Amino acid sequence: MAEQQLKQKYELTYIINTVLNEKQIQDAVRRVNNLINEHGGDVLEVDEWGAQRLAYAINKRRNGHYVNLYFEGEEETVSRLERALQIDDDILRYLTLRVTPIMEEQRNIDSKAFARAQAEAAKAKRAEEEELDDEDEDDLEDDE
Repeated sequence: MAEQQLKQKYELTYIINTVLNEKQIQDAVRRVNNLINEHGGDVLEVDEWGAQRLAYAINKRRNGHYVNLYFEGEEETVSRLERALQIDDDILRYLTLRVTPIMEEQRNIDSKAFARAQAEAAKAKRAEEEELDDEDEDDLEDDE
């Protein structure tokens, strides 16, 4: 009887060739997600970072469309996915990492800090808008 492998959590970052149009890029993202699902994995989160300048040329390309995703799967899921990414001409580079508890904890800390920063920025923006509204009311009173 074969031993049942446990699903592990992975992070995959890959770069799509920006020569492709927007529809083709979205098709490539969908294709990667489908590969994970077809081989017994579950896509947890997809974050498209968009077009970025590469640190160095890859296949004579200086820009790439970055995608970062988290998924759960078995080792076989990862090996089949990486083989498919390796032969896909639309994918310039990829990196798969097994998420450790320390990485997960840091990711949670970072997301909480990001949420706090967004809330503070929204609060500051509201305060600024209220201040501008008060100045407009003062201007109207001066005109009368």
